[in-house]
Amino acid sequence: MRMSMHRTLRLFALLYPLLSADIHATPAGALAVEKKWELAMQKWELETQTANTPDARAKALATRPDATPYAKEMWQNIGGSLKEDWTLEPAAWFLRATPGLRSSNPDGSTSLTFANEIETIRKTVETTHVNSPKLIPMCMAFVASQDPRSLAFLEKVQANNPDQRVQGVAALGAAMILKSLGDDGDIMRKRLTYLRKAIIQSSDVNLGGISVAKLAEDELYVIRYLTKGRVAPDLVGMDSAGAPIKLSDYKGKVVMLLFWSSTMQEAERVFAMTNDMILKFKGEPFVVIGVSQDPLAKQRSLEAAPVNPVNWKSFSDPTKELANQYRVGVWPLVYVLDGDRKISFAGPPGSFAEATVDALLAPKAPAAKVPAAR
Repeated sequence: MRMSMHRTLRLFALLYPLLSADIHATPAGALAVEKKWELAMQKWELETQTANTPDARAKALATRPDATPYAKEMWQNIGGSLKEDWTLEPAAWFLRATPGLRSSNPDGSTSLTFANEIETIRKTVETTHVNSPKLIPMCMAFVASQDPRSLAFLEKVQANNPDQRVQGVAALGAAMILKSLGDDGDIMRKRLTYLRKAIIQSSDVNLGGISVAKLAEDELYVIRYLTKGRVAPDLVGMDSAGAPIKLSDYKGKVVMLLFWSSTMQEAERVFAMTNDMILKFKGEPFVVIGVSQDPLAKQRSLEAAPVNPVNWKSFSDPTKELANQYRVGVWPLVYVLDGDRKISFAGPPGSFAEATVDALLAPKAPAAKVPAAR
């Protein structure tokens, strides 16, 4: 009898995590996780905005909420139910929340903390939900994932999903991804075709408070004014000291225009990379110009920080008026401009932006002389 009871308790202990997961696998449970994360981020952003000294700023930045426990709780809610279409929205949240989360390996390297879970979501969506009318949030999560397979998936959805509104959102997502592949004629024509479809079929769909029509309009503006080879719009404003500043004042220099905020993901890493670039290209006709959405007092404290400061001049843009001229939707964002303010690169800060600066600063080989005719 005692042995039987012992085995029963052991079996219950083994089954309890599975039973708990089933209990919490509900839309309400998933929504509760999203709300907890939203509240944690709102509290942190308030703390960073009110931190006006270098020490307070360092302390606030160090306390950015870690998405890992929230993602684990979300996975407990949805991991066993991914074939049910109610999980599409929380699974989209999971994809948006986890790309930057990394864990240390025994050999000192790092890897994605939730690589297996992300892959499971992707495969389940592609095999089970490709025709779902509830696919809209997942379409935009695939855009944000920066996975090279996302384009093929979205093109399949925009062509085959029975719901025209889903088709339109998928077309918008495909157009947004194509933007990173260059500006040749075939790509540009495809982008325009997809944007037209998005406007016709899904213009009033709301995506995180912004309509598809507005996002498509912004993409069309980017095609017209902000593609490679175009002269970037001039910016006129004030820096953190209240002094006037114009982008056109830097004619003749390679400019890395950085749209940044202290609350953006991996802010400290972006600051460090930017400072490294400033040091690397010291003495060259190169300058970093920022556009900051932080409140003025916060911007000044960041510039005065004793460790990893914002070591470049920035426009003060708390209302995002200047950022809107460049249709900035994701922070941080970099534009690399040549000496004539022509766009040579647009995208996230990092190695591609640095390589573009390198190429623009490389000395040009003198043109070969044509021998004089005898």
